[in-house]
Amino acid sequence: MEGYDEDNTTDSGELARDWAGLISECLRNILSRLSLEDRWLGAMLECKDPTLNSALDLETNFDSVTELPRFWTPEFESRTDNMIISVVGWSNGSLSEIRVRHCSDRSLSLVARRCPNIQVLSIKSCPHVSDIIMSEIASGCPKLKELDISYCYQISHESLKTIGSHCPNLQILRRNIMNWLDSSPDVGIVPNEYLNAYPRDGNLEAAAIGNSMPHLLQLELQFSKLMGEGLDLICEGCLDLEYIDLSGCRSVSRRAIENAKSKLKKLEIKKPNIYITRSALRWERHDY
Repeated sequence: MEGYDEDNTTDSGELARDWAGLISECLRNILSRLSLEDRWLGAMLECKDPTLNSALDLETNFDSVTELPRFWTPEFESRTDNMIISVVGWSNGSLSEIRVRHCSDRSLSLVARRCPNIQVLSIKSCPHVSDIIMSEIASGCPKLKELDISYCYQISHESLKTIGSHCPNLQILRRNIMNWLDSSPDVGIVPNEYLNAYPRDGNLEAAAIGNSMPHLLQLELQFSKLMGEGLDLICEGCLDLEYIDLSGCRSVSRRAIENAKSKLKKLEIKKPNIYITRSALRWERHDY
């Protein structure tokens, strides 16, 4: 090849990788074209520039319907944890965004200790992430702006209070739960005991949000069991709120939604489209 330096080879005769002459923009462009496995298990071992490890986004890798049952196994959770631990080590504190699923306290404890610049943390569908580790995340990651803890049922309203009090810049919160009205699409994929373990303290979670997250702009509470009182608490405490997703929140009445809109003129609400009858409401209250 013209211009090729024959000395720039390995003992096996392969072309040696010389990253030093490439500017960061070129490296990002190159690495973005690699598969996930090649990027994190190959190229990143050669390229040690921590500024190129600012984001870990695995979301697109959870789109496979055929793979869904495997995602809920202990073996897959362990692999996800190992990848997070590796990336945190390579990043040297530069990570600002993590979007994964099916991790556990094991990897997030390291995130809490070594990722003070995290602004986006999305950890959906993590059955083994607890309030204990979320307290560590709150203390160690005060720059959080976006948090997604959807379908994480060991995380309670206590974590919402802690996150709110330690992360004053939080603007986006996603706290969706699975469709408990019709769980048939998840049967055979999600463990049955987990399907039946969804949070039933919707108003307590709403109170935690309203009391501790004054700068919230976007909120998702799909299939939450909050009622009108809970929505009132959110609107009273989150005066900057611009959007709230109440899909499947059947205990929130039309009247409660209209009342919320009257309090916050800029608020856009995605309505439940399912409303509970007065007679059923009496039974719903026993869940709290």
